[in-house]
Amino acid sequence: MSSSPFPYRGPEALREPTLRALRRVVDPEVSLNVVDVGLVYGVTVEDGTLHAQVTMTSAACPVTDLILEEIENELDRELPAELLIRVELVWEPPWTTERMSESARRFMGW
Repeated sequence: MSSSPFPYRGPEALREPTLRALRRVVDPEVSLNVVDVGLVYGVTVEDGTLHAQVTMTSAACPVTDLILEEIENELDRELPAELLIRVELVWEPPWTTERMSESARRFMGW
């Protein structure tokens, strides 16, 4: 069983395609993908629906709608057509830099 940089519950066969899709979505404000920034809080696949919980670095993020749409588009492109994609924006727990991957921290010079 492989691991994910965020909680994943669902068919093992969809874990890697989900991760691939999410890694293609870039937060344009920091030029890093949403997985490495730590914006993906979790993914659950059950009953024909993929439910992704994501956040933004700030409630004032000017590209929130763009990022959410891109997440949905990339998941839809990568995963089986019959799977319903539901992306939910959440604010709890609040995002912090601790959620960033080591490579993202290095990229930011931290």
